[in-house]
Amino acid sequence: MEHLSSWTHPERCAIYTCFQQEAISFRSNIRGANMWAEDDLGGGAPACLESYIEPVECKVYRMYHGTSRENAEKIKVSGFKQSSAGMLGPGVYLSRDLQKASRYPLDLPENQRVIVRVKVNVGRVKKIDCQRHPLQKTWHDHGYDTAWCPPNCGMVPSGLEEDCVWDPRRITVIDLISPMQEEQSSCRIL
Repeated sequence: MEHLSSWTHPERCAIYTCFQQEAISFRSNIRGANMWAEDDLGGGAPACLESYIEPVECKVYRMYHGTSRENAEKIKVSGFKQSSAGMLGPGVYLSRDLQKASRYPLDLPENQRVIVRVKVNVGRVKKIDCQRHPLQKTWHDHGYDTAWCPPNCGMVPSGLEEDCVWDPRRITVIDLISPMQEEQSSCRIL
């Protein structure tokens, strides 16, 4: 399956295939939020609308974080806390792919999971696309704010996109939503 991952200008459309569905993504200037508007495509738009496109530095993106109901409530009150370790080192682990976030936490039954939907100013982004990348755990020491693992690069067993944001203050909680089940194409607000 081919995925086109570039566009000629941020104000124009980028057409690409996502989970064998065609989608058109455009930047929403109407809201002035500088966010990619996945909801503007209607309920049939795939949840991974942006995950195959490299994040543009200093832009705001909608992302997802899978967790338990208890932790989601703590995040709503106190915000995210940086993890001490992980595949990309310390940071907050998120994805622009709802399907990816819906799998977490791995050790929790699906009916006890919840998704924290957020907006993130990604700042400077470092693409980490292979195991043992020279900056895999030290990207922040080199001036980057977010590390991005593209889908199907061999870094993540699921083959889905993953982002690690160093500073939790770059993340704003939007709301909590139900995890996406394999057969779902959209999610409902809790």
